[in-house]
Amino acid sequence: MKKSLLSTFILVYSCSFSQVAIGKTVLESASSSIEFGTENRGLVLPWVTSASVVSGVVNGTMIFDLNDKKVKVYESNAWKDLSINSDGTADTTLQDGLVEETAAKVSFGTVTSTPGILVLEDTNRAMILPKVADPHLNIVSPTPGMIVYDTTKKMLAVFNGAVWTFWKAS
Repeated sequence: MKKSLLSTFILVYSCSFSQVAIGKTVLESASSSIEFGTENRGLVLPWVTSASVVSGVVNGTMIFDLNDKKVKVYESNAWKDLSINSDGTADTTLQDGLVEETAAKVSFGTVTSTPGILVLEDTNRAMILPKVADPHLNIVSPTPGMIVYDTTKKMLAVFNGAVWTFWKAS
């Protein structure tokens, strides 16, 4: 009994400080919480009915707002648009009729009460986005709310369901 309890404790403790690699076996950086493989795929942000209904929002939260078909980030206590698309023509049929699960949460790092679906709570690590060369050419069927790092343009690429938007750090 003591051995199994000790083994369980050691396993849980070692996992609480681990890194996650998705689609790859070797991590690129010791400073990452999550890294993604090199296939032409992106990270799809959570779809919400409207940014205004997201509760307990903290700076750094990213969503795809179904109300106006835009990718948004919560920064300086306000929602900022990362899509810049005025026509709002995203195909959201994949999510039509789904019910939002407000209690769903996966945390990496020291777990806190910060709300969210995927919460990276490490204070000294970051997420490395999926890297794709020319995602507008190489991701065959992008999904609204998809986000990747374009290795050719060296920019953040965001797909809102109609167009790709590219962002460069200033």
